[in-house]
Amino acid sequence: MKYEVIDHTADFGIHVFGADAKDLFANAAFALFDLITDIDALKGLDEHKVFVTGDDWPDIMVNWLRELLYLWTCKEMLVKTIDIFYLKEFELAASVRFDPYNPDRHEIRNEIKAVTYHQIQVEKGPLGWESKIIFDV
Repeated sequence: MKYEVIDHTADFGIHVFGADAKDLFANAAFALFDLITDIDALKGLDEHKVFVTGDDWPDIMVNWLRELLYLWTCKEMLVKTIDIFYLKEFELAASVRFDPYNPDRHEIRNEIKAVTYHQIQVEKGPLGWESKIIFDV
């Protein structure tokens, strides 16, 4: 399981899992766009590079998801796949495959306004990595 939706008063969140840090961050990006649209309907023919920094693991997670949400809300890019090619505690570099939004082809399931720091968690545990993230909807 990559993620599960968690209930939160007035908003909603996700609990994301990964075998390692790269897997966790890729699964968080998948979860974001899986909540926004039907990822299976995307072709992912276009590519875009993403680079984010942060002060620690929770900060880089929020910055990562905020940057991806920016691609949707400001550039109308729906991300299908993610290839994280560099990840250290203070920076992440990735390539995303996306479709430009087409209202005739793409269903928008949820409007997500923001990725929040509220109750953010990113932790390495005995069975892998996990994170809890709350979205403002």
